[in-house]
Amino acid sequence: MMEGRPEEYMRVRRAGHTSRASVRDDVSEDTFVLLQMSFKFALFRSVQDGSGEVRRVIQIGTRKSQLARIQTDSVAEKLKELYPDVRLEIVAMSTTGDKILDTALSKIGEKSLFTKELENALERNEVDLVVHSLKDLPTTLPPGFTIGAVLKRENPHDAVVLHPKNAGKSLDALPANSVIGTSSLRRAAQLKKRFPHLDFKDIRGNLNTRLKKLDEKEDFAAIILAAAGLRRMGWENRISQILEPDDCMYAVGQGALAVEVRARDADILEMVSVLHDPDTVLRCIAERAFLKHLEGGCSVPVAVHTVVKDSQLYLTGAVYSLDGSDSLKETMQTSIAAAADGSPDEVDECVQRVGVTARKIPGEAQDKAERLGVDLAKLLLSKGAKEILTVARQLNDAR
Repeated sequence: MMEGRPEEYMRVRRAGHTSRASVRDDVSEDTFVLLQMSFKFALFRSVQDGSGEVRRVIQIGTRKSQLARIQTDSVAEKLKELYPDVRLEIVAMSTTGDKILDTALSKIGEKSLFTKELENALERNEVDLVVHSLKDLPTTLPPGFTIGAVLKRENPHDAVVLHPKNAGKSLDALPANSVIGTSSLRRAAQLKKRFPHLDFKDIRGNLNTRLKKLDEKEDFAAIILAAAGLRRMGWENRISQILEPDDCMYAVGQGALAVEVRARDADILEMVSVLHDPDTVLRCIAERAFLKHLEGGCSVPVAVHTVVKDSQLYLTGAVYSLDGSDSLKETMQTSIAAAADGSPDEVDECVQRVGVTARKIPGEAQDKAERLGVDLAKLLLSKGAKEILTVARQLNDAR
């Protein structure tokens, strides 16, 4: 029988949260084999239940807000259905974006506002995976991380929530100079162009806070929120109007949930990969590639709209000046037929595209989606998008 090194063996046994992949690189061959032979859950957190069975423990990181918890619970429920023998524990924490409530997001000047603390916990092995709103994740992730799952997208459009005194109205029916609350440059730019009789002001806070500001004061005639968040909170009855693409296209990744993991953790990647929704993955890869090539972010108004129909992926992308007076908007398409019926050897297990590792989805289809986003960005850049975004960024910084 092989003899592992005792000090290595005990160190790994005590650090039961370390991934199999990381342990494999950290110990001798003999010790690794001994660890594999000695106990099934040696390399993971585990707990012994009342019957004496050892169950693997997976810790899921999330923000503390009510919406974040609802979203994380929904992912945990899906994982529990698929892996009933695994014990799931949720670890909630506050992020920088949750703490800074008196400044518009576009003015804070820091990336990863809602993800940094969660990624720090992931890096320290304090959690095994993290659930995010995909739109909060930058198109380039820190080294060592990847998006292991993108779940089926909820309605990605924006919604109008009216002050009770304006019940039954739509944006175009509101009186001149009515104040609309939104913290998004993208929403404000498009809606200023579409509804020039309205005024737009920043409003910060989580969904609960923003609705309270709307209802309890007279500062806003309406606020603009993501329809997906309202529906997940069970507040569909507050939606007065869904904004169609002609009125306001949505943010990159809006309405989709993402599961971020350590890229080296093959077991966790395999576990969460079954949550991928192929159409949502391809739409979001195209959107993220578009945004990345434009070098955009929350400090500039960039909007998208994607549709999958008859094995074709359609991507519409646009850039705007802050007041919406200057804009560029184009649509392109590509075939993604391989996504539906790709054979196993067509599936790319390990390549990361704009931060996404999409196991079990054909690599060719992912490549086409990524190229679509890049090609559309190049088209807009050739027509002057960089100049529009540069001015928008400068004006936003000067405000």
